Amino acid sequence: MRGDAAFRAKFPLLPADFPIGYAGVAMRPLKEVIAEKGPVRRAVPIVSSASKDGGLLEMVYDAEAKKTRFVLWQNGTWQFRDEVEGGLARRLVPYSPYNNLIKNDVILFPSAPEEYGTETELVASLQGFIHRYVDVSPLFEQIAAYYVLLSWVYDGFNELPYLRVRGDPGSGKTRFLLTVGSLCYKPIFASGASSVSPIFRILEIFRGTLIIDESDFRLSDEKAEVVKILNNGNVKGFPVLRSEATGRGEFNPRAYQVFGPKIVASRGAFDDRALESRFLTEEMGTGGLREDIPINLPPSHKVEALALRNKLLLFRFRNFHKRTVANDLVDRSIEPRLNQIFLPLLSVIEDPKAREALRELARQYHREMVSDRGLDTEAQVLEVIRSLLLSSENGALSLSDITGRFADLYGGEYERKITNKWIGWILRRRLHLSTHKSHGVFVIPEAEHRKLPSLYAKYAIESDTPPVADAPSGPPPETDSAAPG
Repeated sequence: MRGDAAFRAKFPLLPADFPIGYAGVAMRPLKEVIAEKGPVRRAVPIVSSASKDGGLLEMVYDAEAKKTRFVLWQNGTWQFRDEVEGGLARRLVPYSPYNNLIKNDVILFPSAPEEYGTETELVASLQGFIHRYVDVSPLFEQIAAYYVLLSWVYDGFNELPYLRVRGDPGSGKTRFLLTVGSLCYKPIFASGASSVSPIFRILEIFRGTLIIDESDFRLSDEKAEVVKILNNGNVKGFPVLRSEATGRGEFNPRAYQVFGPKIVASRGAFDDRALESRFLTEEMGTGGLREDIPINLPPSHKVEALALRNKLLLFRFRNFHKRTVANDLVDRSIEPRLNQIFLPLLSVIEDPKAREALRELARQYHREMVSDRGLDTEAQVLEVIRSLLLSSENGALSLSDITGRFADLYGGEYERKITNKWIGWILRRRLHLSTHKSHGVFVIPEAEHRKLPSLYAKYAIESDTPPVADAPSGPPPETDSAAPG
């Protein structure tokens, strides 16, 4: 038939029995071909997957053989698979070994599961590797080793802390990122990105550990995008919305999942106090470099890191469905937010001494947070309230009295004018103390005094106020406006 020979010459690997028609068009009905050859299943590349029956699928990469494949974990055993049935005429395949992200080590994978002995032995191996190449305090060295463990089972948690090193250029931040990052679950080395846009897509697809140096993003809009990732990425279920247009120009915002472990290097602190509270931080470069730390990373660094990732892959298989939040480790004496970030890490630690060391660090963070709050305007307002209550026989405090005393004590610290409206805004919006109008003036009613002991504790203010009287009954109070003046 015309065109048959030319078509076969163009596609020499085509099977001899494949039906060819004019200009290469199959003459047999498609239903007959499917009945004979089976349905054509679309190849869908994935990196990892977890099934409801407890099975896990993880992509591995053999750099020497230039080959990617899956490791399927099921019923306590594992096996290599080149592809997996995906249902709906799909077959799940690993990403190509020639993918730029993989061949350029932007994302690292294990090559095969390896036995690691006991968990104590595994943690000792991780800490030993970190100690050989990075100079950090013994406690942070231990925290980093356990953070690596957490990264391999992070999917079982709803909140996560971030790990951070902070310091000037040359203090060892990059070495820390390379060393600890190379051990984490699917580490994504994003610091070399020319823009932030690909990071959103990489996190969405690979769901790994983001390794990032904040100082690499110099433009203000790029840093703002990084902050979005950090703000939304420590709690499950808070994607980042980004505006994208369809081919027809239709507005179609897309949600990118950015939840996952993150290791960050920065020169200073972030302006957002809530974001700052999510980091476990080590200050770098405060002392001289240990003499046994190599100036340049040797080739053995990559070999050792790969061997440890292989052991950690088996750790993930054995512990993925077992590691969850241990609520009995909640410390009621510290801030709820600190419990939120420390609890996942505490939940993966089995060594009682290491766990207690981390709990003490949490208490230290709490003390620092409380101490920092003591310098806040809110703390100064509370000090004024406390002093007025101690010197007054009348339980109801007027807003004008609080404003006047505040202006006398602290007015010189502020460039703005101290007004009733501004102090009222701080009382209601920052301290959540209600005010109402009584006899023509705004006051804090005695019923609100019950909130003061917890506020004193929160802002590290000595509590020696008189006993609080029972709340009066009556209609709800009239409130004033809430805008700061």
